[in-house]
Amino acid sequence: MDSEMQEKCGVFGVFNHPKAAELTYYGLHALQHRGQESAGIVASDGKSFRNHRGMGLVTQVFTRDILDGLSGNMAIGHVRYSTSGESLLQNAQPLVFKYSEGDLAVAHNGNLVNARIERDVLQQQGSIFQTTTDTEIIAHLIARSSKQHFAESAPDMLKRIDGSFALIIMTEKQMLIALDSHGLRPLSLGKIGESIVASSETCALNAVDAKFWREVEPGEWLLIDENGIQTGRFAEKGKVSLCSFEFVYFARPDSVIQGRSVLTIRKELGEILSKEHPTQADVVVAVPESSVPAAIGFSHQSGIPYEMGIIKNPYAGRSFIEPTQELRDLAVRLKLSAVQEILEGKRVVLVDDSIVRGTTSKRIVELIRQAGAKEVHVRISSPMVRNPCFYGVDMPTKEELFANKHEHERAMGQVIGADSLAFLSTEGLLEVVDVDLGETSSRCIACFSGAYPTNI
Repeated sequence: MDSEMQEKCGVFGVFNHPKAAELTYYGLHALQHRGQESAGIVASDGKSFRNHRGMGLVTQVFTRDILDGLSGNMAIGHVRYSTSGESLLQNAQPLVFKYSEGDLAVAHNGNLVNARIERDVLQQQGSIFQTTTDTEIIAHLIARSSKQHFAESAPDMLKRIDGSFALIIMTEKQMLIALDSHGLRPLSLGKIGESIVASSETCALNAVDAKFWREVEPGEWLLIDENGIQTGRFAEKGKVSLCSFEFVYFARPDSVIQGRSVLTIRKELGEILSKEHPTQADVVVAVPESSVPAAIGFSHQSGIPYEMGIIKNPYAGRSFIEPTQELRDLAVRLKLSAVQEILEGKRVVLVDDSIVRGTTSKRIVELIRQAGAKEVHVRISSPMVRNPCFYGVDMPTKEELFANKHEHERAMGQVIGADSLAFLSTEGLLEVVDVDLGETSSRCIACFSGAYPTNI
């Protein structure tokens, strides 16, 4: 919807498997929630690339015939939602290039905060860019590195980029996997026998029956080829700042991040939300799907029964911004519907994971009231979003954010038509998502606090 935040993308890679492209297809399907604008796969047979990219969902972009044509024992894939660069086929990833050493393919999840500076420098040096995405900078830096071979030029490139990046880069015979020094995005490794699999989330490892091996460390790179696996560091591991919204909203609930179950964390967020902002009500309902675990946790802690008061149409697809208010309202009704027999005459606690612009929240409250609810108390399982993200999350400007337009929760609640509105505290969030990580570890909460882990 027009007020939802969107993750930039998901990456997936397979090394040393006869059906690498097919496994990558299934991995991307499991990561579809991270990007719905485009999808792509590049495969290598050790001599040359075969690739296909397209706009739309994974199942729309790839057919059986296309997958059969992507032969090779190595492949990388990508699903995208644009935050840096326009929504065009030329920006669909993995991006493929030819340079002095041969073919190069890049799949990137995140956003480079120094992209404009590096792009200007590269253009002054004669680079000609073919896309408007920051990911292309990575290829130019490898091609222009003073190091002669990919095994040296790729790690050298990593020292030049800043921001958030979970990267999988491939040549005809080698694959490099790397994570930014703050660990802002998740990136996991798995194994299928002797094959290596890399994925943005563990749910995609499960989809291809890969056994979880370990997570990529912040500031680490791994180079995989016929000689085995080399590892190294392009930056010292500093303060870990994994995006807290991975736990709140982005990641699939069946994923595990840094040893923590996303589903369990969301339930615990709901429990703390209930402790911080109790209310008298008859039923707890969730805005599906990502808010369901938090609503269950709220129900468990409060003793108020949880019901499926709102149903999501799984075939509605993405609701693009429509030109009129009437069509925008219709888009919400196509995607969500209220169950009258559950809501009529009831005092309802509506649990959602976040409020960005506030427009969708208002429409959902209206749906619940039209179904006959007597009261609607909105509870949000994350703090107020007051600051934009520069690390690969599509988010409005600071002035457009709902929390910056109104001083108090009471005023915000009136705007969306709720009888009350309350947000989880930052302390409550960190109590759940930032445990047992050691003194040098934390989460990125910049969108709540304004304290960014990198220079902006």
